[in-house]
Amino acid sequence: MPIKKLINLLKRYYPDVTCALNYSTPEELLIATILSAQCTDKRVNIVTDKLFKKYQIPQDLALADIKEIEKDIKSTGFYKNKAKNLKACCQVLVAKYEAKVVPDIEVLKNLAGVGRKTANVVLGECFQIAEGIVVDTHVKRLANRLGLTASDNPIIIERDLMRQVPKKHWIIFSHWLIHHGRGPCKARKPHCEDCFLKKDCPSSTF
Repeated sequence: MPIKKLINLLKRYYPDVTCALNYSTPEELLIATILSAQCTDKRVNIVTDKLFKKYQIPQDLALADIKEIEKDIKSTGFYKNKAKNLKACCQVLVAKYEAKVVPDIEVLKNLAGVGRKTANVVLGECFQIAEGIVVDTHVKRLANRLGLTASDNPIIIERDLMRQVPKKHWIIFSHWLIHHGRGPCKARKPHCEDCFLKKDCPSSTF
């Protein structure tokens, strides 16, 4: 399917998609995105609803007892490693960056628990900086199904998408695919019969 046609269809059917994670500051979104690894956004929002009321982010988390953080985020999975990363990340923000997220991808990637995906989420959502395209499990799956990549490597997938998708759509493109992946293009059994891309998708079974 021509990328222009795909973008026009996604834009028409998903005109108002936004980030599914709840946050009020770049620092909160950074924490929420770290927690979202191997966890649903719905579960993260339940956890952060309490977490952001309990702690000032990042100051309080930088000082909090690691066991207390583990208890607070346990239901997100991999909580020991996530707690360690959250505390370390917040300590650096407080010590080096005046407790603020710096809109620089290299600075962000050097924070504990932050990779390119998380950095792209924060830069795009909070600062409207398009350094790349967020590749999560939905984007990975749909990019392959739509024939936009032949790779399972998130770095290669991002490069393939960046090469095809105009830069002005980089931030919103992942939201479109994530929303579509949560809708008809499900992981185990896609509902191709209900999909507005069924006539053009190379993976359509309908």
